[in-house]
Amino acid sequence: MLGNLLAPEIQSMIAARDFAGLREVFADWPCADVAQVLADLPVEDQVIVFRVLPQDLAGATFAYLDSHDQKRLLQAMGREDIARVVNQMSPDDRTALLEELPAPAVKELLRLLSPAELKVAQTLLGYPERSVGRLMTPDFIAVKEDWTIQQVLDYVREHGRDSETLNVIYVIDDHGKLIDDVRMREFLLKPLNTKVEAIHERGFVALKSSDLEEQALELFRKYDRTVLPVTDSTGRLVGIVTVDDILDLAERKATEEMHKLGGVTAFGQPYLRISLVGMAKKRAPWLVILFLSEMLTTTAMAAFENELQRAVVLALFLPLIISSGGNSGSQATTLIIRAMAIGEVRVRDWWRVMRRELACGLILGLVLGIIGFLRISIWSSFSTVYGPHWLLIAITVSFSLVGVVLWGIISGSMLPFLLRTLKLDPATSSAPFVATLVDVTGLIIYFSIAYLVLKGTLL
Repeated sequence: MLGNLLAPEIQSMIAARDFAGLREVFADWPCADVAQVLADLPVEDQVIVFRVLPQDLAGATFAYLDSHDQKRLLQAMGREDIARVVNQMSPDDRTALLEELPAPAVKELLRLLSPAELKVAQTLLGYPERSVGRLMTPDFIAVKEDWTIQQVLDYVREHGRDSETLNVIYVIDDHGKLIDDVRMREFLLKPLNTKVEAIHERGFVALKSSDLEEQALELFRKYDRTVLPVTDSTGRLVGIVTVDDILDLAERKATEEMHKLGGVTAFGQPYLRISLVGMAKKRAPWLVILFLSEMLTTTAMAAFENELQRAVVLALFLPLIISSGGNSGSQATTLIIRAMAIGEVRVRDWWRVMRRELACGLILGLVLGIIGFLRISIWSSFSTVYGPHWLLIAITVSFSLVGVVLWGIISGSMLPFLLRTLKLDPATSSAPFVATLVDVTGLIIYFSIAYLVLKGTLL
């Protein structure tokens, strides 16, 4: 909304070459708001605005643009403008940008970095993909145990401007090993002659640079932190991870899981920015797989062709049976995948989950079975559509609903455990996939029960 309102005004100032006015307009704006306005401008105007912005504001604002806008802007900028921006970006935001670019573009950008920033960038890129090392920034404040609070505050005043955050100060030994993390309020509330060793408690929580991103998410969630230190294999403090990066990571993970649950390959860019061809490519594979899987439903129905010919009334309830099983399975798999994602359920809990879902499936199956029985019974009181054996039809449908719902819930809840055991992503057991699986097996359950109940009458 802000961008839509102010973009014409900014464009007018650019057309009038009022660069001093532009600089003044953006001087006191938060970086996120500047980025929002820039996103609604033509790329040529974005380049002009970035030339006008102060260096520190330009680098911070660039980090708030989405990856698509960043790439487009880099293509339009000159080398000097690019160098100015990427050298002012925070190390963690710059690493995120470099991860999105192809190798030739990364090499070109690295050549534009100053020696100091190049060393930092190469260090962070040296960590494995999807590791905490790629998320962290080396900009933090670390002090020694034997310092006084006065020395700490003087050091913060001198070097704090380069730190990612001043909420937490880290205590290290002479070898750089992390001893503790202390909140800034502790330094502000104690006498200036107090030693650091008198206020820290050696009770810190830290990440390893080799940890996976998911482990960082779990620790932030568990300990309710805004920043966590990162150590190497020897315990030496090498960086920090801040909550803004964790929020971005959580959003990306949630988006990927939602896409997978819907049977779609993760887009990797905003919905309105992806091309129609790109969107089709992302959605086609799962649709083809599900289509081929659904062909098994045709095969299953062909196997019971004789039963359908002799009891055509059974075909009336096929959509009811299939949808009930698919819906129950989709519910179960969605609940379990989400519980796994936030750490509520682990692989070792499979038996507890099965017992709960078995009981829940039986209850839900009975509820739907009773409703199905009552529906057929009431309808048969003023209609002959189900014939003289309506009671047997009602029993068949009600028992089938119990069986199909129970099977759907068990399948949907156990499939994520199977995939996790096989070291695969449980989110790939998407709701459409589970529904397709239960469709095929549901037909077998339905016709098997129909054969047992209706044998000697309709069959």
